[in-house]
Parts: sequence; structure tokens; C-alpha cells
Amino acid sequence: MPIYALGDRVPSIHPDAFVHPDATIIGDVRLGPEASVWPSAVLRGDFGTVIVGARTSIQDGAVVHATPELATVVGAGCVVGHLVHLEGCEIEDSCLIGSNSVVLHRATIRTGATVGASAVVTNGTEVPAGALAIGIPATIKLGASSAAAIRRGADAYAENAKRYRAELRQLN
Repeated sequence: MPIYALGDRVPSIHPDAFVHPDATIIGDVRLGPEASVWPSAVLRGDFGTVIVGARTSIQDGAVVHATPELATVVGAGCVVGHLVHLEGCEIEDSCLIGSNSVVLHRATIRTGATVGASAVVTNGTEVPAGALAIGIPATIKLGASSAAAIRRGADAYAENAKRYRAELRQLN
């Protein structure tokens, strides 16, 4: 699996985290216990720091990047869907970031919130705890997120990472 240091920026990957062999980790990227990074995801801590909390999944094709001024922080128990782009933002614990969505500089997604598929959360936007952000640019619907659905997704990916760690084998 391509895991790279860049100068003095070196990844820190918890021994219980899972990084798929086709994912790419570069520079100052920190993965917590039972975090998972799936095929074609790129986590690039070349300019700034990328932090991914415990039991958080970064799914296929996601791009997580930081700027020199803004770390990208994803809390514990989050589900970051396929083809998501996160840059210079903060995702608190137990959030769902839907497939193909974008969360940009200085945006904050509060605990238990959901960013719907293909939504764009623009610079400086705050999505309140338990809210749903949908659309381009994202509009917010208070209280419309499902904590139970987020928990089920985080649990499923943590279990799937264990399965991959035990059973994945390349055939050619």
C-alpha cells in the first residue's frame, strides 16, 4: 500500500487501523484505532495535517487534504462516503458525509450531523449538531440527521475492515 513520508511529514497510523492496499496516504496523516481507508482514497497531509478519528471510514475515491493554515479533522465514528472531498474543515464525531459531497475551508460539521449525497458545504459554513445539509450550496434542515443510521454505518465499516484485514488476498 502506498504510504509515504514527505520530508519530515510522516504518517501516524494506529496498528488497529485498516488501510486498503490501493489507498494512498502521504505526509502528516494520523489515523486512529479501527479507522479504515478504502480503495482509491487519497489522504494527503503535504501542506497541513489530516486527522481521522477512531472507527471512522474514509471510503472509496475520497480525497482528504489540508492547507498550510487549516488542518482537516474528522472525528470518531464518522462515515465519509464514496468520492467525498474534504479540505481544511472539521467534521465532529458521529457524522455522515454522503457520497460525492464536498466540505470546504473552515466549514464545521457538528456532532451527529449529515451532509447529504452530492451536497457542497461552502467555506465557513456550520452545520449544527443533528442537522442535515443538502444541495448546492448546502441548505440546512435542523434535526433531520439520524444518529442511529450513522452509528450503523460506522459499525458496519469497522467490522468490514476487520474482515478485510483477515481475509483480503491478491490473486494475481
